[in-house]
Amino acid sequence: MVDLRQYTLRPGQRDTLVDVFDEYFVDGQEATGMHIAGQFRDLDRPDRFVWIRGFPDYETRKAASEAFYTGPVWRAHAATANATMIDSDNVLLLTPLWFGDGFPRLGSPRPPVGADAPDSVVAGAVYHRGSADDGFVEFFGDHVVPELTASGAEPVVVLESLVAENNFPALPMRDEIVLAWFARFDDDAAYDEHRRRLQSSARWQQFVLPELVCRSARPAQELRLRPTGRSQLR
Repeated sequence: MVDLRQYTLRPGQRDTLVDVFDEYFVDGQEATGMHIAGQFRDLDRPDRFVWIRGFPDYETRKAASEAFYTGPVWRAHAATANATMIDSDNVLLLTPLWFGDGFPRLGSPRPPVGADAPDSVVAGAVYHRGSADDGFVEFFGDHVVPELTASGAEPVVVLESLVAENNFPALPMRDEIVLAWFARFDDDAAYDEHRRRLQSSARWQQFVLPELVCRSARPAQELRLRPTGRSQLR
């Protein structure tokens, strides 16, 4: 299972959180059994920090969260991290529908502390659904994925909401049904080319996109992200 976490930060404080996160929180969390798959600067929202945290199962999520948030790494750096944040409750609990080869697994190589951020872009979207049995997953697989892949944005991971109680309530989560996907691009030019191809696709414009809008409970959230120096998804 996966937490997709989006934090709204105080103006000018994102680099402070990124530095603390990459130097201390990545290794500190993984020592408790979590997997920090990716952490990112939002390229369209200068005060937004986005990260993806995985757990092998529901029970590990509770035990690992308790261990980290009562442990020495969090105690030493919590004040610095919390001082950067306005809101940290924008969190979705998700389960993977499929992983591609480009999504990092636990134990995948990770750049060292101090590594430069890459030029790559990780992009995707969060679709807000009406219910868990709305046929959205089937439509996405049959119609959306082929269009994304043809435009150069083959998803490296597709996730949907895990309908379960939050077993670490000290960290709130959003209670809604979504589908989310992410793809990676070598650089800004590759991402821009994907957008150009998608916008010029008659099938996307005339059928897939209108159908996505009709099937969604509210407008999708599009994400365009830059990995930090230590992000595995990069």
